[in-house]
Amino acid sequence: MNPNPLVQYLNKPSSEFTKNDIIRYAEDHDIAMVNFRYCGWDGRLKTLNFVINSKQHLDSILSYGERVDGSSLFSFIEAGSSDLYVLPRYKTAFRNPFSEVPTLDILCSYYNKDGEPLASSPEYILKKAHQTLTERTGYTLDAMGELEYYIISKKDELFEATDQRGYHEAEPFSKWGAFRREAMLAIAEAGGLIKYGHSEVGNFTVDDLEYEQNEIEFAPTNIEDAADQLLIAKWILRTLAHKYGVTVTFAPKITTGKAGSGMHVHSRLMKKGQNMMTKKSGELSEIAKRVIAGYLDLSPSLTAFGNLNPMSYFRLVPHQEAPTNICWGDRNRSVLVRVPLGWNGKLTMANDANPQEPAIDTSELNRQTVELRSPDGSADVYMLMAGIAVAALHGLEMKDALKYAEKTYVDVNIFNDKKRLSELNHLPASCWESGIALENQKSHYLKYGIFTEGTLDGIIKYHKQFNDQNLREELKDKPEELLKMVKKYFHCG
Repeated sequence: MNPNPLVQYLNKPSSEFTKNDIIRYAEDHDIAMVNFRYCGWDGRLKTLNFVINSKQHLDSILSYGERVDGSSLFSFIEAGSSDLYVLPRYKTAFRNPFSEVPTLDILCSYYNKDGEPLASSPEYILKKAHQTLTERTGYTLDAMGELEYYIISKKDELFEATDQRGYHEAEPFSKWGAFRREAMLAIAEAGGLIKYGHSEVGNFTVDDLEYEQNEIEFAPTNIEDAADQLLIAKWILRTLAHKYGVTVTFAPKITTGKAGSGMHVHSRLMKKGQNMMTKKSGELSEIAKRVIAGYLDLSPSLTAFGNLNPMSYFRLVPHQEAPTNICWGDRNRSVLVRVPLGWNGKLTMANDANPQEPAIDTSELNRQTVELRSPDGSADVYMLMAGIAVAALHGLEMKDALKYAEKTYVDVNIFNDKKRLSELNHLPASCWESGIALENQKSHYLKYGIFTEGTLDGIIKYHKQFNDQNLREELKDKPEELLKMVKKYFHCG
């Protein structure tokens, strides 16, 4: 029942795709073109098109890849030494859902002139981070993203949705459910593991334009694959929006007083197929608490990967669902790291709802994750996931991790407890502060040779150049200037 046409035809999981599998599918389905796809420094999906003129030609490009100009893709590569190779990763192959000509798309990795992985490539940094975590702990890291976005279209006078009350709304009050479902199917056919989709809180109109917020949430998978899926999903949503003649934006904040868009990331540590985030009793494990401690401790610098423009920090403001304080809690949406319901323990809900059914055993079901709520759609997904892997490893190796986790736990709405609020540290409130945070915590990312110093210095410089320390105050009573800023970063990530 896998929706990916290649998985269906080849009758094997995508992780087992070989070069010969790709060639066989192409021959048997009259594939005329292949697109190499890869991520640039701006976080967007890039494309290199090939017209297949023979089986030998297809074999050649799949085997040897192609050259690209790295200086046009990455700001830190000089034009004098800019040639890079891009090599396809066969497991990522999918049928292009938009091309009228039968086309296969394949994600690629970057290699330098010596045929070695490009050390500063975001995709390779994520690979190193995950490998290092596994080598040092024996655990693998699963992740899943929650991709929030706004669709902007001409106002529909019929069945107007209630302002800021769009959560899980259905048609006809929700206008873009069919678009969301079409996008979800295309993402699934491209290999994305989707948990569900729904309309979100944000609904409002400005003049003759209607803004409707939606969300597509993914299922947990290997953290490297999770990053690939988010990259492809954003491309599919934008391309489908263009086809529909509407605009999609993942921007963290597009106006004041209305819900912003985040890209929350859930994660869990796995070992031999077992979720390590809970004890047999269903309680949160010490391993999970260590991971949470790592996320919290490095959370100021994680914003340098997950919140990449000044508007990100207009979303991270007090008294909203977006976090500002470095703390964690159960089911509490005002915290930075949330522990959602995880179906732990013996539950009888299914039998209560369906008394005609025999007893359904849930005692072995464990879907527990922890959710980092600070990132948004401006993020470089590979760098963000790499940073999360580094933070998880950091937590596992912290001597005082459990004590720190106990100290930062909250079980109330922190904005209603001024004493507790005063005890908590805060996330950066600007790109400038985010750059400073990464500068202060840089050694954690350089440890074990995961990130390169040049890459981190480039990110720090990028954040500092905004000089936005006082931007919130400067734009507080200047709606026209704020709108200019929104438009500048409207198509981030």
